[in-house]
Amino acid sequence: MPADTSAPDGSAAPTPTPTPHHPRFAVGVLAFCGVVVAVMQTIVVPLLPHIPALTGATPAAASWLVTVTLLTGAVFTPVLGRVGDMYGKRRVLVASLAVLVIGSVLCAVSSHIGVLITGRALQGAALAVVPLGISILRDELPPERVLSAVALMSSTLGIGAAVGLPVAALVVEHFDWHTMFWVSGVIGLIDIVLVLCCVPESPLRTRGRFDVVGALGLSAALVCLLLAVTQGADWGWASARTVGLLVGAVVVALLWGAYELRVTTPMVDLRVSARPAVLLTNIAALLIGFAFYANSLVTAQMVQEPKATGYGLGASLVVSGLCLLPGGVSMVALSPVSARISARYGPKVSLTLAAAIIAVGYVVRYFTSHSLWLIIAGATVVASGTAIAYSALPALVMRGVPVSETGAANGLNTLMRSIGQAFCSATVAAVLTNLTFRVGGRTAPTLHAYQLVFLIAAGAALLALTVTLFLPGRRTAAAGTVGESRDDRKGGARTITIEEGA
Repeated sequence: MPADTSAPDGSAAPTPTPTPHHPRFAVGVLAFCGVVVAVMQTIVVPLLPHIPALTGATPAAASWLVTVTLLTGAVFTPVLGRVGDMYGKRRVLVASLAVLVIGSVLCAVSSHIGVLITGRALQGAALAVVPLGISILRDELPPERVLSAVALMSSTLGIGAAVGLPVAALVVEHFDWHTMFWVSGVIGLIDIVLVLCCVPESPLRTRGRFDVVGALGLSAALVCLLLAVTQGADWGWASARTVGLLVGAVVVALLWGAYELRVTTPMVDLRVSARPAVLLTNIAALLIGFAFYANSLVTAQMVQEPKATGYGLGASLVVSGLCLLPGGVSMVALSPVSARISARYGPKVSLTLAAAIIAVGYVVRYFTSHSLWLIIAGATVVASGTAIAYSALPALVMRGVPVSETGAANGLNTLMRSIGQAFCSATVAAVLTNLTFRVGGRTAPTLHAYQLVFLIAAGAALLALTVTLFLPGRRTAAAGTVGESRDDRKGGARTITIEEGA
């Protein structure tokens, strides 16, 4: 897409903006925002078993505290990414954080399940912060710093998920459960202040009108698909509601796609998205999201299973959450390593290596399900592979799309990870509820059920590896790809010139 102002030769020359006061802090601030938003996705998981007693809601209603964040995150991430491309990425990022604060306050002041679900919906919408942050970093940093900064920003999705569970478990055990929402609201306000002080507004804009019909069509298709996937186990996979939603998702998606191909400024540029460099990257993102999420879903539950099962360790809620913490630390440590690999050998090599590491991690988990330390080691290996993968994915996306579409493209890639996580959640639930046995007066999943989950997740990682092998190489990116921005400083102002790649 062209930028706001075009030079005579057709290159974009946006309106100069003042140099930010503290640009060196922008990477850290945006990464912190990403971690906070990602934590919101998992913060209520330890609380779910207690919600019916605390609120008087049914277990089915309580499950919506997780489902609704998945839905709103999936819907708003690509939409707000596009809005950011057109009207200002920092502006939309601040608005997303403000929505998170409002959602946190709603959850903090009420115990009514309807209010809690509404608050969680608002928290989920803030997931757009991650692709918006990636876009700002691409626009603002010199080329030599982009890969490492984007790698860290993308990894915050995994880091937050790993940190959120143990933190939430500690709060649930030692404080009133509303406390974690008050804390998240205060941290959200701090994020807003830091962004306003340290993060510049990107001068790059995409021309045209916002595609309202396209946004509504994409949202409708996603809601139909994700509702069917997340609720299918409760409703029945052959029930009229589930089948109707799946059929509706397909029909709406086809109509939406036909419309998007005809409009001048589409919500999603399907022609760009159909390029092998972009399409295969998004498929790999879906598979990596599936493989990663299984690690988060089953680890805490597995170690909490009673010892009478023959494999369970009877660990407490806090201990089970802490099992994922080393994985979060490894993601922080490995994001710059992934950036260096991508810089030297290309992000395709990084993603291939990452998928192989994830598969190896699940093989380790398959054979080491009786020892706490070996379970932690296997979970950490999976998280390490995920760190490298999440760092490489935005680099692959940015290589295949114009600079002016970075927000929307990274939003779509983040969406694909979320869809992968939704399918993983449904798959894990189906396996663990169908392969069970009676022990100690209760029903528990068998060890084989957990091992089957590990095999399925390893298979998803191997599929991601296979897809990655078909990605174009470093020197064969699609024609018309827009290169990195070049930072020229004249009279204290910043001008970005976009260079068209061959």
